Amino acid sequence: MQHVFIIGSKGIPSNYGGYETFVDKLTEYHQDNKDIKYHVACKAKDTKEFKYHNARCFNVKVPDIGAAQAIYYDVAAFKACCKYIKKNSIPHPIVYVLACRMGPLFNKYAKKVHKLGGKVYVNPDGHEWMRAKWPKPVRKYWKYSEKLMTKHADLMVCDSVSIQKYIILTYQKYSPDTVYIAYGAEVRKSNLPDDSEQLLNWYKEKGLSPKNYYLVVGRFVPENNYETMIREFMKSKTTKDFALITNVSDKFLNELKECTGFDKDKRIKFVGTVYDKELLMKIRENAFAYLHGHEVGGTNPSLLEALASTQLNLLLDVGFNREVGRDGALYWTKEDGNLAALIDMADNKPQSEIDVLTKKAEQRIATAFSWKFIADEYAELFLKLYK
Repeated sequence: MQHVFIIGSKGIPSNYGGYETFVDKLTEYHQDNKDIKYHVACKAKDTKEFKYHNARCFNVKVPDIGAAQAIYYDVAAFKACCKYIKKNSIPHPIVYVLACRMGPLFNKYAKKVHKLGGKVYVNPDGHEWMRAKWPKPVRKYWKYSEKLMTKHADLMVCDSVSIQKYIILTYQKYSPDTVYIAYGAEVRKSNLPDDSEQLLNWYKEKGLSPKNYYLVVGRFVPENNYETMIREFMKSKTTKDFALITNVSDKFLNELKECTGFDKDKRIKFVGTVYDKELLMKIRENAFAYLHGHEVGGTNPSLLEALASTQLNLLLDVGFNREVGRDGALYWTKEDGNLAALIDMADNKPQSEIDVLTKKAEQRIATAFSWKFIADEYAELFLKLYK
């Protein structure tokens, strides 16, 4: 049996984000695989263990120490893994670290795993050091941490071809070993019917109607280009609404209000968060189109989910998004008037042309990004060491 220890997500089961969904789906699809045993670190306020999807989940107690929590958590989880591996004489273990947070301490623990006969794999995520939410010193740390973890990892597992190329070129003096395995998405429709009371109540509460809104789902951060999308939407002639599903922060919201004046446009609607997965899937399916402005990161979960569910997708034209959407989407730039013109064009696009794009997007997800496909790729990767 190949034992795989996963650290870096907040844990499972949860509704948090990309890494949490990834670990949830990986363990779900492998729960009957007799050749792989998962051990998943979970950030918590106690130290209990429990089983989920046949994975051994172990809580790591993290003190309330502000921004340093994430680094503390990774290090504490790594220590717990090493202790368990040694105590139970686990042969050829794999410790899979999600994100590059613990760079300065990484080599110390990687060496411990090597002494125990194991390997350490790292998923570098996206360009965390480029995110506008971090102050300059923090961004500097992220970049330094990424460098050290790339240098000392046995393998960098990149969820985007663009990220893989970046790792190889940026750190070529370390000759990093890399592999590309993408993030995944569901390739099914929502279980909610069109006349679901939950759905209809949500529409009524938010002042929306099916096929009559453009949609955004994502973290409320500047690098997701909310300002550009709102400004351009306001310039467009569409009579449809713009629904933004996001966890709003007052500071950034007020900044957007000041620079765009979106509060004077009744079409712009911040509708809060939606954590019910079936409801969110149905909202995506019923959108007229999806707007995607993510500029930083690898294979973005919300983009995959949109391509799988929404009939028409308008994506910011950057490498990450082109790589995923290919010819199943339309693309826009941050040039003044570009997105507004694309929205007006989309509004008048014949349904037959939209149907062609919808089909291409769905096929793209089914063949390269379904959770089953991604889980099979990981099984092959992990069992390669075992074999």
